[in-house]
Amino acid sequence: MTTAPGTMLTIGEVSARTGLSTHTLRFYEQEGLFVTPVRRNGAGRREFTEQAVGWLQVCTKLRSSGMSLPDIRRYAELVREGPGNEAERYEILRRHEEKVRRQMADLQEALDVIHWKVGLYADHLAAGSAGELWRDGPDCTPADQTP
Repeated sequence: MTTAPGTMLTIGEVSARTGLSTHTLRFYEQEGLFVTPVRRNGAGRREFTEQAVGWLQVCTKLRSSGMSLPDIRRYAELVREGPGNEAERYEILRRHEEKVRRQMADLQEALDVIHWKVGLYADHLAAGSAGELWRDGPDCTPADQTP
């Protein structure tokens, strides 16, 4: 659901749309993670733009993929500063992309071992030889990967 251009959203509406708690939204504001200042209405309540919601959706993915708050803050600072620092913004994103690629490769290796262990257990359980598992240790290397 999108709102009409210029429509401001409450913190509760933003929380519902992003999945971030109101506490987290306040924390992100306090930590300087927004690329534009969060406005306040006449009663002092926070008002968020669609642009802020879009940034929060990106920010959520950066956080869930392991980007540090200082790196997100620095990126937001650079955006607030305006044109002329795009190379530094690019470098922050490029470094994070490489970190995520390494994490994904590590997770794929872990999944491969787990998949192999599940198959090993399934085979032993089906053959009635599960009692032999761990007899000589954990047996963590698939036969086709032994040195």
